[in-house]
This record gives sequence, C-alpha cells and structure tokens, in this order.
Amino acid sequence: MMIEDEGNQVSSSNKHLVFAYYVTGHGFGHATRVVEVVRHLIDGGHDVHVVTGAPDFVFTTEIQSSQLFLRKLVLDCGAVQADALTVDRLASLEKYSETAVVPRDSILATEVEWLNSIKADLVVSDVVPVACRAAADAGIRAVCVTNFSWDFIYAEYVMAAGYHHRSIVWQIAEDYSHCQFLIRLPGYCPMPAFRDAIDVPLVVRRLHKSRKEVRAELGISEDVKLLILNFGGQPAGWKLKEDYLPSGWLCLVCGAPDNHDLPSNFRGLAKDSYTPDLIAASDCMLGKIGYGTVSEALAFKLPFVFVRRDYFNEEPFLRNMLESYQSGVEMIRRDLLTGQWKAYLERALCLKPCYKGGINGGEIVAHILQDTAVGKKYSTNKLSGARRLRDAIVLGFQLQRVPGRDLSIPDWYSNAESEFGLRTGSPNSESENKNNSFLPGSYTEDFEILHGDFQGLPDTVTFLKNLAELDVVHDAEKNSEKLWIRERMAAAGIFNWEDDIIVARAPGRLDVMGGIADYSGSLVLQMPIREACHVALQRNHPSKHRLWKHAQARQDAKELGPTPVLQIVSYGSELSNRSPTFDMDLSDFLEDGKPISYKKARQYFAQDSSQKWAAYVAGTILVLMTELGVRFEDSLSLLVSSAVPEGKGVSSSASVEVASMSAIAAAHGLEICPRDIALLCQKVENHIVGAPCGIMDQMTSACGEANKLMAMICQPAEIVGLVDIPNHVRVWGIDSGIRHSVGGADYGSVRIGTFMGRKMIKSFATKVISQLTSSENANNDELEEGGCIKLLETDASLDYLCNLSPHRYENIYSKVLPDSVTGEMFMEKYDDHNDPVTVIDGKRTYGLKAATKHPIYENFRVKAFKALLTSAASEEQLTTLGELLYQCHYSYGDCGLGSDGTDRLVQLVQELQHQTRPIGDDGTLYGAKITGGGSGGTVCVIGRNCLKSSEDIIEIQQRYKAATGYLPFIFEGSSPGSGKFGYLRIRRNSIPNNRLS
Repeated sequence: MMIEDEGNQVSSSNKHLVFAYYVTGHGFGHATRVVEVVRHLIDGGHDVHVVTGAPDFVFTTEIQSSQLFLRKLVLDCGAVQADALTVDRLASLEKYSETAVVPRDSILATEVEWLNSIKADLVVSDVVPVACRAAADAGIRAVCVTNFSWDFIYAEYVMAAGYHHRSIVWQIAEDYSHCQFLIRLPGYCPMPAFRDAIDVPLVVRRLHKSRKEVRAELGISEDVKLLILNFGGQPAGWKLKEDYLPSGWLCLVCGAPDNHDLPSNFRGLAKDSYTPDLIAASDCMLGKIGYGTVSEALAFKLPFVFVRRDYFNEEPFLRNMLESYQSGVEMIRRDLLTGQWKAYLERALCLKPCYKGGINGGEIVAHILQDTAVGKKYSTNKLSGARRLRDAIVLGFQLQRVPGRDLSIPDWYSNAESEFGLRTGSPNSESENKNNSFLPGSYTEDFEILHGDFQGLPDTVTFLKNLAELDVVHDAEKNSEKLWIRERMAAAGIFNWEDDIIVARAPGRLDVMGGIADYSGSLVLQMPIREACHVALQRNHPSKHRLWKHAQARQDAKELGPTPVLQIVSYGSELSNRSPTFDMDLSDFLEDGKPISYKKARQYFAQDSSQKWAAYVAGTILVLMTELGVRFEDSLSLLVSSAVPEGKGVSSSASVEVASMSAIAAAHGLEICPRDIALLCQKVENHIVGAPCGIMDQMTSACGEANKLMAMICQPAEIVGLVDIPNHVRVWGIDSGIRHSVGGADYGSVRIGTFMGRKMIKSFATKVISQLTSSENANNDELEEGGCIKLLETDASLDYLCNLSPHRYENIYSKVLPDSVTGEMFMEKYDDHNDPVTVIDGKRTYGLKAATKHPIYENFRVKAFKALLTSAASEEQLTTLGELLYQCHYSYGDCGLGSDGTDRLVQLVQELQHQTRPIGDDGTLYGAKITGGGSGGTVCVIGRNCLKSSEDIIEIQQRYKAATGYLPFIFEGSSPGSGKFGYLRIRRNSIPNNRLS
C-alpha cells in the first residue's frame, strides 16, 4: 500500500495522544528523520516521548515544545564502526549482545513499567527491536518506521562471525513480528520479519532558509562552487589539504573541530549547524551513504559524491536509489584519502538529478501514527508470496531471491534485487541462453581468432558476443538492465579495439569427495562444473593505455609521465556490495625495485572492502613477480565476467584466480603448466587474499576435464588420474542459499583444530617412543621386529594427517585427544600448530577431536568411493556410494561445519531415496553431502542417471523452496579446465559506425 502525498495533514485529534518513540543508537540519520515525524505529531497536539542516545540539540533546535520529552537511553547499539568507513561486524554482534541480549529481561520489565507510567497510546520504533516486544508485553500496539531492519543487517555479520551469535538474528526477527505493520521508507532493504507494509515518500527535514539567504550569511557569492563535506566522522589522522579542491571551489566541513586546522578553501561548521539549509545551498555533497544524506541529496536535487563503507549492508539499496535518479558518483576510497577529488567533482556537476517523488513523508507518517493510535485499522497490502520470497533472508543468514519483479517495485529496489539475486557473469547471459537462434559463427564478424578454439562452449560464445558489443551506444534511460550500464561503459573504456585481446576461461568445481581434507593431504575427487569465469585482457604500452579520468588525474599528479597501470572491471561485482572497477599503479607492487611482501599486499587490498575483491585478480600479478621474477612494464586492462555463483561452495574465487593468471601468462608469453598455475593461484588466495584454502579448488579449475572426476592426492598436489563417471551414475549440485566462505571463522577454526590434532599426535608418538626405548624392561629387538617403534616413528614425523590410517587412529590416538582445547592452553604446551596460513587465537576454544578425525576417515572414504566407481554396476554399488556421501556429511556436522540449509537438503534426498516405490522400480537418488568448506554452500547429490532422478532433483528443489522461500540453483553438467581450454587471442575486424570510439 502506497500512501501518496496529498490530503494527509495531521489535524488536531479529539483525543490527546501519547507516543513513545524509540530511536536506534546508530548514527544521526535516524534521529534527524524522527525529528520530522515528531514535529508533526506535536503540531497535532500530542505528547511525544523520544527514547534515544542522540544529543538533545538534534531535537531541540527544531522543536521547542513542552510536549517533547527526551529520555536518554540506548537499547540497541546499531553497527559498531572500527573507523569512519568500516563496520566491525564481530564487535557489532558482541555489543548488541551486551546491550540488548544479556540485560533483556530487565529491559523488558523496565520498559513495560515505563510505558504504562506515561500511559502510551502507541509505541513507534525506528528501529529498536526490543521496543516492539515491550509494547506487546504492555498491551500497547507498536509500529515500525524504517528503511531497514537489524535482522537483515546482522545476517551477514553472523556468517562472518560463525554461529556464535546466530540466535541474535532470530530474536530480532521475533521482536519485530509483534508490530502491527511497517511504515516503509524509500531506499528500503528486505525486511522479512514484517508481513504488512505501508510505503510512504521520503522523510526529509524542511528548509528554513533559501540558497541565496544561506550564501549571503556565509559570505559566499554565487560564482563560487560550494562543496559540503558531510561525513559524520572523518577517518582518523586524515588532514584536508588545499589542493584537494579544484580552483574556485570552497568546501564546508560538517562537524569540523577547529577552523585553524583547515586550509583556506575549507571552512568548518559547528556540530549543531542545520545541514538541510547548507545542503540546499551547495553545488555538490561529498560523504558516506546513509538515509539522511541520500534523502536530502535527492530532495534538494544535489549531486552526491559518495564513498562506500565496509560491511554497511543497507548501502546497495540506498546507492541504487541515488544512482537511479542520476544523483550519485562513486569515489574510490584511496582517491578520497589522497585528495584526488577533481575528476569526481567535475563529473558530479554534469549530473542532472531527477527525483520528483514526494518529500513530505514526515507529515504522512505522523498522520498514519495518529490514526493508528486512535484505533483506525489501515488496510495494508498483505505481501504476496512473490514479494515475501523476494524479501526473504534464507534461514536468517543470507539474502537470496528468485529473479523476477513486480511493476510496483521501484527501480532502485529492482536494481538492488538483481544484485543479491541469481546473476551470472555477463549482462545479457540469461537472455542469450534463451535465444537459441544465436550461432557461434555470428561473433566471427566482429573478431578474428588468431589463436585457440572456443571449443563449442556456449558460455564462451556469449562472452565473445558481449565483448564485441561493449561499445554499442546504449540509452541508459530506456535500457532495462540499468545496473549493467556503468559496468559496460567502464569496460568499453579500457580496451583499444585495434589491438589484440587475450581471453581465458576457468570453471568452478563440484566437490564430489574430499572437501576440507585437502589441506590434510587427502585423496580428493573433484568435477569441473559448467559455470566458468572468463577474463579478457589487453596489454598496452603506458602511453597508449586508455585511463579512467580519476586514474589519469592520479598519474598527472605524480608528474612522472605515463607509467604502467592495472585497470579491472568485474561484471556482477555488486553482488557483495563491491565497487565494479579497480585500478592501481603497478609500481604500488614494488618497493626499492623489488616486489612487496605478501603481507603488505594483503594490507593494501584490505584498506577498502568494496575493492578487496581485486586481490583475487591483481594478486596474480604480484605472485608472478615474486615467484617467477616476471617484470610488468606495460599497462594491463582486464574484464572479469564470472558465471560461477559466489558463496555457493563451488570455487568462484579459484576460477577467477586461474582465469586471470592464465590470461596474464598468455599475454606475456609465459609457458606455465596448468599444475603450476594452480599452485601459484593458491598462493594468491592463502597469502594475499588471506583465505586458508587447500589446493583442490585451483587444481580442478586449472587441470580438470569435462565429465570426469579429477583424482588428486594433496601432498601437495599430485594428480593420480582422471576417473570416468560411469554412464549409469550422475552427480548434481544443489545450492542451499546460505552463503559460504573459506575466509569465514568456522572453516578457519576447524582447520586450526585439525593442525592442532596433528601436532598432538606427533607429540604423543614421540613421547611413547621415548618411554619404550628408555624402559629397562623393554625388549627393543622384539619391538623393532613387531614394527612398533617403526610405526611410531612414522607417526612422530607425520607430514599429512591423512597418512594415518583409521584403525591406527582409533587404536592409539583417539583415546588421548581432547574434544576441544583453548588456543592459550595449546600454545603453552605445544608452542605452535605448524600451519603457515592460519593463526591461533589464544582466547578461542577450538574443536579438536572431530576436526582431527574427519580427514583421517575422509581419506579412507574417498579411496573407497574411487574404487567403487570402477566396480560392476549394481544397486549395492550405488547404495554404498551414497552411504559414503552421507558419512562425510555428518562428519562435517561433527566438526561444526554444517548448516540448517544443507542439512535440510540432505534430509530431502533421504526422504525421496527411502520413499515407497512400485515393485520393480529402480532407485533414483542414493546419497548427498555438504561440499567444500561447509557452513552452507552447495550439496552434492549422487544418483542413477535416468529421467526419474532428474524429476526427483526438481522435486527436492520445490520442497526446499516451499520450506524456506528460496528456489535452489541446480548445478548440472561439466566443462574443461583452463589447461584444456588454453586461451584465445582475438582481434577486432572492424568497428561499426554505431559503436563508441
């Protein structure tokens, strides 16, 4: 239901009403929009008690009334910021637990008593969860007014922190469910806890003075370009400098502590300055995205140059609304901090902001609240199944939605929806796959293939066609894929079309058996999947390289002439709130003429989380510099287009790394075998990205072959053969919708526990040898003959845990290993766990026994699975293969790497496997397991290769959707690894007149 902006004035009610308005403790944006609603409620003759942690002046400068009551109290902490641009996810969860979870009972008791004492008629929350529950306990109706809810914001934080705070998300959602309905502001995020919603216009503070009046008071003439720096807390140690601004510009700095610290072209404003008037008087705004800044930029049609915040999960929705109305320009954080502002400010002045929606949301919200308090029941639209599906957080952890949109959905929401939905690597990939009339030969009109063969791969054909059409002139206003326009334009601007382009391809992988046992030396069986990453690369002399304006400005500022630059465009980068482009001077990888350390590189990419993704691509360059001594004297332009879904446990990161390194190697004439490519890419992920993955992902992406399982012993990476999948056997992957990350806390802690277990086993074996050999009663000859000492010596020098047999583990070591151990206790006794890619946290407790047992038994299961695949076809063969998968799945769970979603999928497979069938019918599905790093991601299913099995897989897909609101993606098919694909060298035949130069 959308309330329009006419005829909704707040008139005096016959009944004097009392409102209790709770304001979240996160930033000023909430308080400033609450001011506008409260002002109208008080104008209607009502009392408003505001419960807030915001300073009094935010309210009292705008409202001078005895009917306003301020109560200083914070009942939620919002998002804790590590600095001005970074949210500390773990600290946010811990602070919320401390603020709202631990004292929950006393909070509820206190608030119920207080609400009854003031005789509140309605509780309003923006957007404090516990206030909704307190209202219910007090028998008072509650309404939420917001553009986001904390269950959505915290969902990703929980994934980063592990399961330790999982209950927080559920508790928040339950609290919100006590609301009567949601008054939803533009720029809204998915809010699955609410089933009724009323949409209203922007809530924006009113203007007190005109642009001319404000400038006159400040003594600023109309010919001066005025920038307002509205940052809400500046980065620590940041000093503004005069040359940050173009000539003729003046910058107003909100909340500046001391004018004496500012250059002459910057002017500080007091903390209590009324910013709406100042914003409306300016020509441009620079700052962080938040509801307050975005709403006022739109309302006053002011271009907004914004910098992304790390882990600020409402940002994609606000950003897309901003850009949808042609009001936003994104600035790279590095350029903000180094003062490379000119190109962005000039671009901002070229924008034509076009927001024409209502800006009287405060008045309308107040009208709805007054009517609700006196008992009027708004006929809200119950959200449809499609809308609820689109607004679901799957199992409380990760936003996913089925593609599709309603005409009533605003453009900015649809854009953000496609960011978080099922998108593949190229702008038109979905439509191209539906268009069967497109033949491989059609792209040859655009490109001449000088080397290589596309091998009939349809995704490569689609990628080449999209590459050929990059420079087609598009009308951004009419194009239905607005989100892609920026990425396409950026990509078109980095290539010289008269020069050669290298194209490489690398697939993701399905972990059939082996999984996390790879870093313990296990045998693994991996299948390259159909979905792959393509990279197009062009190498140019620095003098010929086409630079983006801000990159050119940065290079001009150094006054060193043309130097090698790396520019990357990543399609679909918005999936994780990433910037779609990245650029750097290649000299940033050098220090005194030598490559910088991997540690410094990791710190370099960690500066800005919105560009941290570039470490997977750019990191390959540093690894080649460091490990092979490669010198990069030319500039590089890369377009990365991946159809491997992120966070599904199918090695999206490995496919990006392998495709990138393959393209770079080909462009520089480096002959690196696929195995070595994989090993080098693992260094990228371990040491530059900082994810402690094993080797199987990169090896499969580089060395795999279509429709075969790559068998590899990970000690460190010995491929022992390719195993044919028998014709009567088929494997599928089913995505749980729960985002997985090998950089996550659970994967890393299990790996640490595994290496701790190996260290304890080696230490115990050494201790037993010492006891036996030093005993006066020991018959050393007999011990030697029995092999006891020899076996113990082997155990004492154990390089890989998987070299220990299950029977030996059970007989000797399972009895001496503890279930868990704290990092501090372990380090006191053993000093280190001898894993070069993980670090023990002394304060953390690590599961040890299950983590140690898993790879030992998994290695045995994989060997048995491999042997069974070559045995005679039978029902017993399929049943045993499936049983091995089940055993692996439950072993993952024992380690703490399970998830509700993957468990549900495995249970659905079991239900269909054991359902009653007509006599004579063969079985279809036989087993399933979680894959890769666990904690969500994809489930591997094994079954009979027949039509009924495929029908059962679709049945599981539909049952999962019915239970969770998420339609799983099904991985089917296979494709060759990058080694088999090789590379393409292509050249544009001609540039049609309808293309951009």
